[in-house]
Amino acid sequence: MKRHLITAAALALLASPVLAQSQGEWTLGLGLANVNPKSDNGTLAGGTVPVSIGDSTRPTVTAEYFIRDNLGIELLAALPFKHSIKSNGTEIGTVKQLPPVVSLQYHFDATPQLKPFVGVGVNFTGFWDGNAKGPLDGADLQVKNSWGLAAHIGTDYWISDKAAIRADLRWIDIDSDVMLNGTRIGKVEVDPVVVGVSYVMKF
Repeated sequence: MKRHLITAAALALLASPVLAQSQGEWTLGLGLANVNPKSDNGTLAGGTVPVSIGDSTRPTVTAEYFIRDNLGIELLAALPFKHSIKSNGTEIGTVKQLPPVVSLQYHFDATPQLKPFVGVGVNFTGFWDGNAKGPLDGADLQVKNSWGLAAHIGTDYWISDKAAIRADLRWIDIDSDVMLNGTRIGKVEVDPVVVGVSYVMKF
């Protein structure tokens, strides 16, 4: 009896769909992401004003096209993130940003349902709507746009041949000049870890 059960289990596993990502396929992901900047974001005004940047959570969308089996090019987009800028616990401003990322990603066939992936890419972060607050209230605060590298790691758990649940982490290199009343007062190193969950559909 035990031998029959083992044989049946093996046949069931072999019959399970591999669900590999095939060349020419698309996936679309809808989810949420938390952009969490690193703890030390630099200093402004000649090193006299330490800066910390708060986190932000927003809806995201990803689209990936597979140029080879298991090898895809992905675009990450999102609704605008809004971050609080503080110095020594006092809010000195806020800023909005969008960090679209284009990545080249490889997906591994770990099991018929579980598909880990890794990726590297390029990020452009556009900042706007800087708003000075507290001791800087009334000043013109600007954070300049940034280009940088990005790394991506995660896994998809396929619940059917067309849908998966994704959990992922990104690291994005974001270093931006800060302007106050048109004068550069320093640079902030945002360099966030982005934690995401999403529902992925295959076409």
